[in-house]
Amino acid sequence: MKSMKLKIAILLTLALTLASSLVVSAQSEYYFAVENETVHVYWNADGTMSLDYVWDFVNQPGAHPIDFVDVGMPSGNFNISTVTADVNGTPVTVSTSEYQGSGSGFAVVMGPQTIPAGGRGRVHVYVGEITKALNPDTEDDTYASGVFGTTWFGSQYVTGNTNLTMVFHFPPGVANTEPRWHSAPGGFPSEPQTGFDADGRITYTWINANANAHTQYTFGASFPASYVPESAIVRVNFLENIITGLVSLVIGLVSIVASFLPCLIFPIIFVGAPVLGFIQNRRRKLQYMSPKISIEGHGIKRGLTAVEAAILMETPLDKVMTMILFGLVKKNAVTVKSRTPLDLDITTPMPIDLHEYESGFLNAFREKNTATRRNLLREMTVKLIKAVSEKIKGFSRQETIAYYKNITEKAWRQVEQAQTPEVQGQLLDENLEWTMLDKEYDDRTRRTFTRPIIVPSWWSRYDPIYAGGGRTISTGAPVSSGGRSGSSALPGADFAASVVTGAQSFASNVIGNVTEFTSKVTNVTNPPPPPSRSSSGGGRSGGCACACACAGCACACAGGGR
Repeated sequence: MKSMKLKIAILLTLALTLASSLVVSAQSEYYFAVENETVHVYWNADGTMSLDYVWDFVNQPGAHPIDFVDVGMPSGNFNISTVTADVNGTPVTVSTSEYQGSGSGFAVVMGPQTIPAGGRGRVHVYVGEITKALNPDTEDDTYASGVFGTTWFGSQYVTGNTNLTMVFHFPPGVANTEPRWHSAPGGFPSEPQTGFDADGRITYTWINANANAHTQYTFGASFPASYVPESAIVRVNFLENIITGLVSLVIGLVSIVASFLPCLIFPIIFVGAPVLGFIQNRRRKLQYMSPKISIEGHGIKRGLTAVEAAILMETPLDKVMTMILFGLVKKNAVTVKSRTPLDLDITTPMPIDLHEYESGFLNAFREKNTATRRNLLREMTVKLIKAVSEKIKGFSRQETIAYYKNITEKAWRQVEQAQTPEVQGQLLDENLEWTMLDKEYDDRTRRTFTRPIIVPSWWSRYDPIYAGGGRTISTGAPVSSGGRSGSSALPGADFAASVVTGAQSFASNVIGNVTEFTSKVTNVTNPPPPPSRSSSGGGRSGGCACACACAGCACACAGGGR
């Protein structure tokens, strides 16, 4: 009997010891959920970056108490003296020596505010100054680019989803039409919400209710570099470019040697690839409509103006500008005083039936400074493109484009089949902007108007030479105005040349290089995806090897709860 009791006692002791060891083991591991994470990134007027993190931690039953929170930083260029932290509103200390994540960062020392197993707490961290956080925008030298990646925690320590909110605050004074967002990470909306913060600064906000705390999410945006000191923008010097180029060359040579077709790869890499890259890059710069409107809806969007249809078809912007000018001349809103340089006499009072883009166009021409006028025209164009994008939502872009191409073709057929100069002139007056949507408009105009035509009464407000009596009717049978009040005859060749050179005049005198102008519009309405960047996690509390090769690098390395 005593032997049996002894065995039972030993077994109970072993069981208790095992249970105790399991509890100790369970409590030795961090395991928590992050219900909410909110990150504010401030791009300041002095070119520095400030960060504000808030995490809502829910520690899991039986897990190790959250006694430290490692916070990864974009680089070592942060000022630890500007860092503050609190837990549920109670200040706590921070320490770089206690940091156990890889890369740069610091630890929040929870102390008496340690979150026990089964407990919850809100951790708030503010970093006042991070330098060298901006780079030149790769698409526009006049813009600065900032890219930021969130800190993250090791996946072995995290459970559940995180409602993650990212907010970018732009420098004071940046106008709401000036910033440009980069491609958003998966799960976040492609376009951020725009707004203003309490200080009146423009903000971009991305929200994903189904994010997680063990993934780094990288966001980017650009804004005019003039809002920050030039010295704050990190530019790669000439020597670094040479070294980078040599490294790329060596890698390319190694790839060639290892290739199955070395004879073909040489011209492809050193000739074909750069040429193809140039062509693709140029083509992308001219695609100013965002690809997202290509997601097909149903049916045709009717009711677009000829100018709006031109935007939908991504008509060259010099021609779009000429179409807007024609519309304003027809409405008696402007008179062209001079073609070179282009000078407009704006009517007072203004007609009441102007479209928003027409009003924006006139506002630009009230400015005499060429650079200012060009910037205003770019802003007007961006607003017009965004307005068309909104109108086309829910409709089939393909069917809608086909619909307006059909309108264009009908307009041309009516003009081409007109039997008399009077009828041709009247149809041209009614359909001028629609005929300009034809991609072969220039050649078709020259082929069509081979005889004198009756120009509309408003033509003298567009063509200052004609208005001044500088045109003459070509020899041949006299042409009657057919009783149309205020209309006159004009040689068809002169008319065709005047219309065709209108767009060319716009390009050379007003918007400058068409590709460059369109590229700057495209950077806002259809921005390129951010350059590739990489990071990797590792270490007991999460970590990273922060390696960002991008237009503006500020990728946060990982931290973690311990």
